[in-house]
Amino acid sequence: MSYQAVIGLEVHLQLKTRSKIFSACPQEYHGAEPNTFTDPFTLGLPGTLPTLNREAVELAMMFGLGLNCDVSGFTQFHRKNYFYPDAPKNFQLSQYDRPIARDGHLDVTLEGGDVHRIRIKRAHLEDDAGKLTHPAYAPYSLLDLNRAGSSLLEMVTEADLRTAEQARAFLESVQAIAQALGVSDATPEEGKMRCDVNLSVHRPGEPWGTKCEVKNLNSFRSVARAIEFETARQSRVLDAGGRITQDTLGWDEGGQKTFLMRTKEGEADYRYFPEPDLPPLDITPEWIARVQARMPELPVQKRGRYVAAGVRDSDARALSLSVPLSRFYDDALRAGPDARPVDAQKLANWLLGDVSGWLAAREQALADAAVQPAHLAALVGLIDAGTISGRVAKDLLPDVMAGHDPAALVRERGLSVVTDTGAIDAAIDAAMVADPATVEKVRGGNAKAMNALFGPVMKALGGQAKPEVVRERLTHKLGL
Repeated sequence: MSYQAVIGLEVHLQLKTRSKIFSACPQEYHGAEPNTFTDPFTLGLPGTLPTLNREAVELAMMFGLGLNCDVSGFTQFHRKNYFYPDAPKNFQLSQYDRPIARDGHLDVTLEGGDVHRIRIKRAHLEDDAGKLTHPAYAPYSLLDLNRAGSSLLEMVTEADLRTAEQARAFLESVQAIAQALGVSDATPEEGKMRCDVNLSVHRPGEPWGTKCEVKNLNSFRSVARAIEFETARQSRVLDAGGRITQDTLGWDEGGQKTFLMRTKEGEADYRYFPEPDLPPLDITPEWIARVQARMPELPVQKRGRYVAAGVRDSDARALSLSVPLSRFYDDALRAGPDARPVDAQKLANWLLGDVSGWLAAREQALADAAVQPAHLAALVGLIDAGTISGRVAKDLLPDVMAGHDPAALVRERGLSVVTDTGAIDAAIDAAMVADPATVEKVRGGNAKAMNALFGPVMKALGGQAKPEVVRERLTHKLGL
């Protein structure tokens, strides 16, 4: 019998606060010189005291509510003691037995449409550590404390995941919620969203095995590959009669494998005790109501709204998971009081297909393109109204992406659909004269051969004739 993986995730999100969580030091340090965004408290200098960032608390509350968590009642900070070079205080201020959010859940949809509910055990606030860089072949490491003290939210799931696919879908949903709420940029490439994987394997029907933790994975792809590798590794060890020890592992991106970092600490090793310089917080119903009133629409709500408007569920999910796409899509749907109503599915087709493809080919983000939502809506509207053909619309797309109004382009270039049946008939007559063999095939009973005439006719008309009108006139001319 094959082994079954049991997976729990720990997701770290850097909160979008202006200052660090326990001091007034600015938090947006990206691109700055190392060790220039520090302050006495972050450096652990004697006599310094923490001051809790209210904005961080409210962002954590908002995120917890977005994950269907309970955020009411008392929450408290503890000192979590450990001695690492990137922690100058020699302890982390974190939340131990009174996290700010607990007992939530998130439903994730896989590619095939299956829905899995992942329970959220807790989400708690803490200050981030600094960053160590290990130069290749150098006998030293470099320490940058710009990140130390940043507002961090750690979310811990129950061990409800079983596959890499489920983990990836869960992380995509968490990222979408964080970005939609404005809680975090949640960009793994900038270190603003990191993930630890806790994984064990067992045979179905047998007790769960000993788990290992893979630390600090900074991409969804790395999470998936680490899960696949570690599942296979632990299975091989057990099949060979070996024993899994509870270790903390790193991920070697180049080698695509895990490696031992240290034996796993136990809870007692951290010597938790209540932070004496920060009193407990009481999160009241009134405070929760004020935070809820500020919450924007969640991805699951967007998805439901799009489906109700007639968008396929898979497309609705793709739109709802991306803040830039959904914002652009919504703006295009309400392109103006005088605009012709746009078909919701056709607009989604263009945004997710042609527009996204155009951007991907140029490695460009939607926010960096000059295209206007109203212009894309107008382009789709011109097709729906029969003013231009789909082929003409595709030819116009580069100009629309450059910020031009498609309606103005159609007028200036005379690209409106040819509706003059006389011009269409003339093009058909020319095609039939140029290819008499195909005409004979069609009249001899091979109706599919008519396609060989259809292409030249459309080309002669510059792709500006309605295909259905051309086919109707061809059928009439050929006597079918």
